[in-house]
Amino acid sequence: MAKYKYIGFTGDGRKVENSIEAETVRDAKKILRRQNIRATKIIEPSFFEADLGQFLVDKGLARPFGRVELMRFTRQLAILINAGVPILECMEILHKQEQNMVLKRVVKNISMQIEEGKTLFDAMSQQQGFDKLYCALVKAGESAGILDSILNKLAEFLEKAEKLKKQVKSALTYPVIVVFVGVLVVFGLMTFVVPQFVGILKESNQEIPWVTQTVIDVSNFFQNYTLLLIAGMVAATMIFVNFIKTREGKHAWDRFTMKAPLFGMLVIKGNLGSFTRTLATMLSAGVPIIDSLEICIETLDNTQIAKDLTRVRKAVIEGKSITDPLSRITYFPPLVTQMIKVGESTGNLDQMLVKVADVFEDEVEELVGNLTKLIEPIILVVLGGIIGFVLIAMYLPIFMSAGGVE
Repeated sequence: MAKYKYIGFTGDGRKVENSIEAETVRDAKKILRRQNIRATKIIEPSFFEADLGQFLVDKGLARPFGRVELMRFTRQLAILINAGVPILECMEILHKQEQNMVLKRVVKNISMQIEEGKTLFDAMSQQQGFDKLYCALVKAGESAGILDSILNKLAEFLEKAEKLKKQVKSALTYPVIVVFVGVLVVFGLMTFVVPQFVGILKESNQEIPWVTQTVIDVSNFFQNYTLLLIAGMVAATMIFVNFIKTREGKHAWDRFTMKAPLFGMLVIKGNLGSFTRTLATMLSAGVPIIDSLEICIETLDNTQIAKDLTRVRKAVIEGKSITDPLSRITYFPPLVTQMIKVGESTGNLDQMLVKVADVFEDEVEELVGNLTKLIEPIILVVLGGIIGFVLIAMYLPIFMSAGGVE
């Protein structure tokens, strides 16, 4: 949005000069008419008056807001509504203090649509950044008159999801760095160190053991085909990324990750924890179970798990309980199924799902910790073994010569 200066008259004939934020001159006139101001002159901002951050937003170059910004916005909105502040005034307050330019613009758009008479749900549904789950819960909160409570639950949900994401990311950061550094060290040995030894061995006219010759051949390969290797890796990466963007490729990749020796259970329990947490939040907000299941399935990242849970939803539509189809999913823990069955029979399914989600999240946290402890020594041993093998292979002829071995 740009800031337009205007000169006009109020309904009682008083002259006013001020500025207003709007997308276009036409939008500025509409806003002024709603404020009972008849504009006689509207001045567009000059290039030097333009806000750089706003310019980047208008051109789609600004950083979009993520879960952290959305979580903060949701929490602040819940506090304001709980304090009895009218929704339109809430949006104006949040707009003034928001630092993320993209979210600032979105809040302004929501405010303008609410001013036109739309509900918060309708306004948010037309903005990017608010997914179907978020909008459905806002709609449920507005209908039941418990919007502040629902927003608090949404903020907690976003907070837990972000916490889990950070745990997985932090667990994988160190191994990735070690692998990257190790690859650079091995590449440096093969490209710069080994050729120096080759020159020394050629001058001594000594017979080269097969171990040393193997390392020399690998070194020659690296020197001759480095650019080709880099181009091949870039091409392979691009092909892989494009493949998993397709429907069949994504499904195949998701099935593979579920069966991966170390990461399989992490993927499964992470997705099931997200599913049960989302379903609990939806049911506690009063959203019907069939609609809740549909929205929960759409929020899942793994297409295979989403496909299995779609069959659960179909069974519920046919009148079956949620427990029976869940028990047929082989990777769904029997203990968790029994917990859900108890919650369903006692009418406290949402509360039991919260406990189930806690169980899954605790298990994911434990898996991440164990995975980190397991991966780190494996990586160090493998990289150390490769570097040690190269060094031994290079020094072996020298040791043989020093020991008088023919």
